[in-house]
Amino acid sequence: MTARRKAIKFAFDREGPRTASVVRVPDRHVWQDEAWMRERGRHNALDRPVAIYEGHLGSWRRVPEEGHRFLTYAELAEQLGEYVEHMGFTHVELLPVMEHPFYGSWGYQRLGHFAPTRRYGEPGEFMATVDALHRRGIGVILDWVPAHFPKDPHGLAYFDGTHLYEHENLRQREHPDWGTRIFNFGRREVANFLIASALHWLEGYNADGLRVDAVASMLYLDYSRQPGEWVPNQFGGNENLAAIAFLKRLNTGASPRCTRRTSSRPGSSGWTATTGNRAWSPSSAGPGGRRT
Repeated sequence: MTARRKAIKFAFDREGPRTASVVRVPDRHVWQDEAWMRERGRHNALDRPVAIYEGHLGSWRRVPEEGHRFLTYAELAEQLGEYVEHMGFTHVELLPVMEHPFYGSWGYQRLGHFAPTRRYGEPGEFMATVDALHRRGIGVILDWVPAHFPKDPHGLAYFDGTHLYEHENLRQREHPDWGTRIFNFGRREVANFLIASALHWLEGYNADGLRVDAVASMLYLDYSRQPGEWVPNQFGGNENLAAIAFLKRLNTGASPRCTRRTSSRPGSSGWTATTGNRAWSPSSAGPGGRRT
């Protein structure tokens, strides 16, 4: 029997881009964004004007005189906050900050569902970044990917020696475009895991909203597949009924606990009413997480 070493799926911190989880007491950041939090309902109201600056923390700006290194969370809090405030944006939308093994995916192939990437600092320092943006009057939206996950051996794929998080049937398991595994939304434990992740970022990091990525690939069982390469639902259709139920539960489950938080979907399909509260972004993610 081959032993498999897996990272802790609920870990609040990871060694990334290396593979181990870090067991630690969660950071107890002392938040100073009380003024923003009190007024967040007004800032995020549907009748308020919104201008969103979308950025990837690793490529937004580098330090060329120091080997072209990344900015730290602390440096991003100051420099990104100053730029966004000067340009008159009301919110920033950050490409996925969750830990991910492959940098070229821009975070869209994540394995740290509860851990911010260590490429720019520690979890508490990312909390401080959100805090600093809020104190400037800037809302923070996080890109969040519940559609699929990479097959890295330390991750969720074949987690306990079975297809625990993905489908057992190959025609449902593999994402043909991205070479990733598709979550089995019909399994209660999987849906609970993903919703816990969403609430973790909304409540633990004071995020103002989530932009849910790759929703078109969740809604359609035949997404990017040829006839005979997909399994119809129980009514013979191509709608992924389990994914639809998950998205509904995500909105109804998160909203009562997170007043004036927002969720949105990329509008890349003909499906009606898939955007919750605001249509934060009309774009969709292409192969490797790049925008198309």
